Amino acid sequence: MASLSELARLHTDLDVAEVGHLQRLVASWGLLADFCFSDLLLFVPERDTDGSRFVVLGQIRPTTGQTVHRRDWVGSVLDEADREVVGRTFRLGEIIEGEVRRPPMKERVRVLGIPVRWQGSILGVLTRESTRSIGRQPGELERAYVEVFSRFARMIAGGEFPFAREQADTDELPRVGDGVIVLDAQGRVEYTSPNSVSALHRLGVHANAEGARLGELGFDDSPIIAAFAMPGPVTREIEQRADVTVVVRCIPLLEQDAIAGAVVLLRDISELRRRDRLLLSKDATIREIHHRVKNNLQTISSLLRLQGRRLESPEAKAAIEESVRRVRSIALVHEILSREAGDAVPFIEIVRPLTRMIEEALHTSERPVRVLVEGEAENLPAIIATPLAVVVNELLQNAYDHAYPLGRFDGGRVVLSMARRLDELWVRLVDDGVGLPPDFDLEHSTGLGLSIVRTLVQSELNGEIELSLGDGPPERPGTVVTLRVPTNEPSD
Repeated sequence: MASLSELARLHTDLDVAEVGHLQRLVASWGLLADFCFSDLLLFVPERDTDGSRFVVLGQIRPTTGQTVHRRDWVGSVLDEADREVVGRTFRLGEIIEGEVRRPPMKERVRVLGIPVRWQGSILGVLTRESTRSIGRQPGELERAYVEVFSRFARMIAGGEFPFAREQADTDELPRVGDGVIVLDAQGRVEYTSPNSVSALHRLGVHANAEGARLGELGFDDSPIIAAFAMPGPVTREIEQRADVTVVVRCIPLLEQDAIAGAVVLLRDISELRRRDRLLLSKDATIREIHHRVKNNLQTISSLLRLQGRRLESPEAKAAIEESVRRVRSIALVHEILSREAGDAVPFIEIVRPLTRMIEEALHTSERPVRVLVEGEAENLPAIIATPLAVVVNELLQNAYDHAYPLGRFDGGRVVLSMARRLDELWVRLVDDGVGLPPDFDLEHSTGLGLSIVRTLVQSELNGEIELSLGDGPPERPGTVVTLRVPTNEPSD
């Protein structure tokens, strides 16, 4: 479905500022539909029709009552004959009430046309459409809500609503069903809905509020004072008790640019904030666990180093050093997880210290090999980042050990590149060393490093690995290692 701005561009002559005013209206008209228990439609004259045809740019249904229109009218183009009230409202610039027959049952629908005025011009018509109520007297709440809607309708017709600083709707903003308080021009309470009374009770306000200012009852009325002073809508969270949090939204009601009252919406979000605190607590606990795991791995690494210093066999010392690097590569993941919120880590922050660790351990004057990192891997789940860090460590170590035999080359360079392609991470390791032996077969390789790599990539990461000869000169063609790893978490 096309957006309001796209439909306006295709069908109307409205400029950017005018479309912005309509977007603010549509962003805040959920409470209008709930106040009038009716469907709302936004009509704008189609280009070059002089108001004889209208396109529907928006539609919303109430959450406080039944909808009239099951059909979605957005994008429809209607003649004035189909909506006579819309045409008259647009031409006269006045609020006009009428009827329309709803197909296919030809049921009569009450229509209230409200001109949408902005900076002296009529941009379109907002219609309130509802079924005829027969034999039922509206209750106090319904009468109060419809009166509030009527006041908003007069503001729309006068170009006073929506406000230029109108706040877009979000999930946490209070709705009409959460609780409504109507104030007069002096900020005194005229009406309180049952849900708003319950919200006030949870905040510790038990006195009868009608006729009094909320601040006199112990309620934090700073949002109301700010809304009256602007004038404009103000939304704030109030936490008068440790276990009770309420979102307060105050919207001034204007008459000829003067404040004639206000609507205060209340929503109890205590449970949401309690869950937020639990999540923060759990997140802090998880980060502490990662921090302790990292410390334990570093302790293991230090113990292995101590053991390696007592060994005399070069092969045993080399094996211990390789184990130390494997442990440290895993510790890097837990170190980042101990700092980051959530269970995903920016893999580039693992790769860079990992390459420095390899260079510091294996780079010598006899074998001056450097590692260059290119590209980004974005964030990866820890369940992928941990084995992948070990894989990269093994491949870099393998390149140092086998691609550059001592005394054969003056130096070398290993390029590690990463890129996201759809739902896969591609990792390429390209060296300029001696290349692969003619009879090399990864599946039958007996080296410990490549065996670890093959097992981790195929079994834990559900990925693919490919080793091929590079395109360098015959004396040092190099080796290309390509990893393709799915970035969604592997299933058990």
